[in-house]
Amino acid sequence: MSSPELDDRARVDSLLDAQTKAEQLFDEVEGRGMIRAGIGERALSDEIRDLAAEMFGVTRHWHKRIVRAGENTLETFRANPPDRIIADDDILFLDFGPIFEEWEADFGRTFVLGDDELKRRLADDLPRIWDAGRAYFRAHPEITGAELFDHVVELSEQAGWHFGGEIAGHLVGEFPHEKISGDEIESYVAPGSSGPMRRLDPSGRVCHWILEVHLVEPDRRFGGFYEELLDLP
Repeated sequence: MSSPELDDRARVDSLLDAQTKAEQLFDEVEGRGMIRAGIGERALSDEIRDLAAEMFGVTRHWHKRIVRAGENTLETFRANPPDRIIADDDILFLDFGPIFEEWEADFGRTFVLGDDELKRRLADDLPRIWDAGRAYFRAHPEITGAELFDHVVELSEQAGWHFGGEIAGHLVGEFPHEKISGDEIESYVAPGSSGPMRRLDPSGRVCHWILEVHLVEPDRRFGGFYEELLDLP
């Protein structure tokens, strides 16, 4: 029988491999010029789905595939705004959750078409704020989901943006985490999540987390999104 340490090492390797493949997918999307004006969000989502199948044999995603552009970037995950045609000067983000060999990836990035300085500044601030959130997590061993959420909101406001999300992250791995209710709030980086993030799950396995940042321009004209694994590597 394998030890818990060996089991978790295999889980970590699988999660990191899934994220690496998601990053490669997004790089290929950008490299092929698929993010372009004149295509609808749903059509682009379908193109990326097909590319994931071509590159990695991906046939399933654990959550709905999200392509949001323009004013739709203001919407949270659970919203279903009308399909929008991407414009020449748009900001847009991709949020995909492909399943690679039964392991979840959750990866989000923002892209800017055109030269709008404010949109580019927001896109540039996303990874910076994400990195600062991770640094805070690493510096506070007993941190709770609610405390990390509050800090990411504070970082966003200090940079001149609103925080647009209801959550700032969630558990990832083999855990089904599409609904928030009751005790399930402890599976999220969100208000009310009062348990320590560094803990074991009910099966005795180490919990691993996604950190996500959703920034919104103060006049609510557009937003952006960024997410990836928080506690790994």
